[in-house]
Amino acid sequence: MEYGPSPESNADVVQWLDRHGRRFGHFIEGRFVTPDGRPAIPVRNPATGEDLATVVCGSAEDVDQAVRAARKAFGAWSRLPGHERALHLYAIARHIQKRSRFLAVLETMDNGKPIRETRDLDIPLAARHFYHHAGWAAVLEDEFPGYGPLGVCGQVIPWNFPLLMLAWKIAPALAAGNTVVLKPADLTPLSALAFAEICQEAGLPAGVVNIVQGDGGTGAWLCGHSGVDKVAFTGSTRVGRLIREQIAGSGKRLSLELGGKSPFIVCEDADLDAAVEGVVDAIWFNQGEVCCAGSRLLVQEGIAGRFYQRLRQRLDTLRVGDPLDKSTDVGAIVSAAQLQRIQGLVQQGLDEGGVLWQKAGPLPAQGHFITPGFFTGTDASATVCQEEIFGPIAVSMTFRTPDEAVLLANNTRYGLAASIWSENINVALDMAARVKAGVVWVNATNLLDAGAGFGGYRESGFGREGAREGMYEYLAASWEAAPDVGAGAGVDAGADAAGAGVGATDAGAAGAGAEIEAGAGPVAALCAAPAGLAPMAGPAVDRTAKLYIHGRQVRPDGGHYYSVLGPQGQVVGQAGLGNRKDIRNAVEAAAKAGGWSAMAAPARAQVLYFLGENLAARSEDFARRLVGDAGASPDRAREEVRAAIRRTFYYAAQADKFDGAVHATHSRHVTLAMHEAYGVMGLVCPQAAPLLSLVSLILPAIAMGNRVVAVPSAALPLFAMDFYQVLDTSDVPPGVVNLVTGDGASLAGTLAGHAEVSALWYAGSAADCALVERAAAGNLKACWAVGSRDWLDLQQGQGRAYLRHAVQVKNIWIPYGA
Repeated sequence: MEYGPSPESNADVVQWLDRHGRRFGHFIEGRFVTPDGRPAIPVRNPATGEDLATVVCGSAEDVDQAVRAARKAFGAWSRLPGHERALHLYAIARHIQKRSRFLAVLETMDNGKPIRETRDLDIPLAARHFYHHAGWAAVLEDEFPGYGPLGVCGQVIPWNFPLLMLAWKIAPALAAGNTVVLKPADLTPLSALAFAEICQEAGLPAGVVNIVQGDGGTGAWLCGHSGVDKVAFTGSTRVGRLIREQIAGSGKRLSLELGGKSPFIVCEDADLDAAVEGVVDAIWFNQGEVCCAGSRLLVQEGIAGRFYQRLRQRLDTLRVGDPLDKSTDVGAIVSAAQLQRIQGLVQQGLDEGGVLWQKAGPLPAQGHFITPGFFTGTDASATVCQEEIFGPIAVSMTFRTPDEAVLLANNTRYGLAASIWSENINVALDMAARVKAGVVWVNATNLLDAGAGFGGYRESGFGREGAREGMYEYLAASWEAAPDVGAGAGVDAGADAAGAGVGATDAGAAGAGAEIEAGAGPVAALCAAPAGLAPMAGPAVDRTAKLYIHGRQVRPDGGHYYSVLGPQGQVVGQAGLGNRKDIRNAVEAAAKAGGWSAMAAPARAQVLYFLGENLAARSEDFARRLVGDAGASPDRAREEVRAAIRRTFYYAAQADKFDGAVHATHSRHVTLAMHEAYGVMGLVCPQAAPLLSLVSLILPAIAMGNRVVAVPSAALPLFAMDFYQVLDTSDVPPGVVNLVTGDGASLAGTLAGHAEVSALWYAGSAADCALVERAAAGNLKACWAVGSRDWLDLQQGQGRAYLRHAVQVKNIWIPYGA
């Protein structure tokens, strides 16, 4: 039996458009403003081609006005008690609910998606985000002690979920105490303007939320504005790279949620009917215009024929047509240009040998529609298997074993989401752990909730939205008054000699040292050193400092060394001058040491405890080198060595304690937020505190299961020679820690451009940091500008922030209960 037409009235939205004269400007400092002389951007209904309205295209001047308004409002908003900020977010959530029908219709007309989806998913989930983050605002001081807001957040959102993406961005920013300038997509700007009216109605203070309309140029002005402290972008990987390059070295915090080519894995024991319905939700939901769409169907060979047959039968039942009809399953593509792009990729798939199955029947005569379908017979290297189509077209391949399925699933530069279908929970969880994706659904797909983090791996971006991990994207430690990457590369901002500043200001060192001195027990005893640290009599034996790669001391590839100068300018030794080939060798060694990441956390902890013991046994040697090479006083030298030992024991303790969480989301699922190691990390150490900074960067990374390629202090590299001797005696597997001495800036550039390096921590000048972040834009690896800090201070030099930057969070949704 066919469904009859069931249209939803759009009279309220038409009246609203007419009331505004169908012409809209910006929302700045609590008011709607329409500056003169700006180009107009037409807004069209994708389903009919009808002109709905025009919006102005914002200029650099408009962006500057909005940023200044946000900065002006920041002081009062950030000082509000969390309870009061929570009340504002709660009021916004309630207003969204009270206007839900209007918003659903407006979103459908603006975007082309079916009214059932905007009514049942987009609008309720947008309200849920404001409710959820109202809760975070209320408990912020208890749950995030020592953290505060970043400042002004510049946010750029896409056209596929206009209001929902707005809620994902604005709600956590406001909860944390930040103010916002948001630019909606020029194709779908209307629901953001309706939200601006809600902000007025709900009594949100002027300037806390500002909305600037415009095109890509407007977005570039916003991201690059010097008054913006944090940039959050959702959109294409191509534009994400441009933003990474644009703001490189600026010190702005950045989170990117980019493209995807998500696998949808169907095992031979899966419930095939449920999996077929999963495909409907995975790729034909929202016309396939979903970054986490399950666009690659991986089907086990034994059931592929039956599965494809059922999928074709289900495909034929889909209704394509008027998005305002409540019986419509697939609506209109957002624009003519996007439709043309999809059609071009489909033709390319056919040209490359794919077989396309599509729903039978005509399409509407008006609007931007395409028939949903899926390819079979495609090769894994085909364009349609590698490129994001962003339309209602899936591609399919078969696999024989779960291992082969994981290989196919990971055969992509993206890593946003994955869906696994199996009635064997052991098979499903084993695959979930090995698939490289930020979100994994088991026997489900496209489940989203404010209480679960969302974000990707690899070229799907970095950072998370939602849940606790999403809140950290909008918070900074209280001691970080402002991002500072300028003083870490020099030798303590121009100290008298190469190592005159061993890391901390005198005041900071005294405070940290007092706490260390107060320690007692085995560690304190192991740290003891003779008062004078006197060298042995007689001529010193010359020692050749080599690089340390795959557990072996090796000479630099180029055969070059450089002289290391002491505090009086005397030569205290030579260090290897590593080059690009040495970095490649070190990365290869780290990549082969994957057993360390697979090792149980308690086993890693035991190795790190042993490392701490052996470091303590060599404490006299390290302290003597700090005196001789760095010019430190004996007391200062002991202080740094003790801090390094304590830090080693701290991260040994955290190795099996800094774990994930279970998020409260849907009633029939348990959502596991699992911490996963990046894999291979690059670490470029600062010049100050040469031993302590080296330990402070390496230890949290390997405690979380990463393998590292570290570049020690270029001015004081000989500590690395002593440190790798400790590694050799501490059961650290070969390849887990690799040390390449030389020029930090050039070696950092090589690490940044290496595809196998998944994350990079860099301590250097602002100019060098900019070069490194631009180089890292190629594969969009996560970068952390460590900057200048007091390494002896326990807040700045160690803690959970280092552990958070050493992992990426994978949210796994598992069926649970009935």
